Amino acid sequence: MIRRTSISRSLQFPLLLYLSLIHLRFIPGLANDPSSTKNENKAASHGASSGSVGLKVLIVCLGLAVFVGFSVLVFKIWQKKKREEQHARLLKLFEDDDELEVELGIRD
Repeated sequence: MIRRTSISRSLQFPLLLYLSLIHLRFIPGLANDPSSTKNENKAASHGASSGSVGLKVLIVCLGLAVFVGFSVLVFKIWQKKKREEQHARLLKLFEDDDELEVELGIRD
């Protein structure tokens, strides 16, 4: 069961990225529509703008990937800090118990 969970988690990001790229095709202006070009001037300008739009989409996707990666990194650091704080509280709790035992004469 653990192995299945790790595989499904490793496939979540590529699947999400793939689905988001498919959805970008439905945004007007991102899909190549040959019926919209009536003459050579429009075709030339449409081809040039299509390349720049594709580049913008690529940059946005890379930016989102960097943002998600940074968010995951910050979350992991936060988890580690929280875990260390809990560990320190646990150690402090046991230190207090040792002092109490010494005070009661149970332990030297």
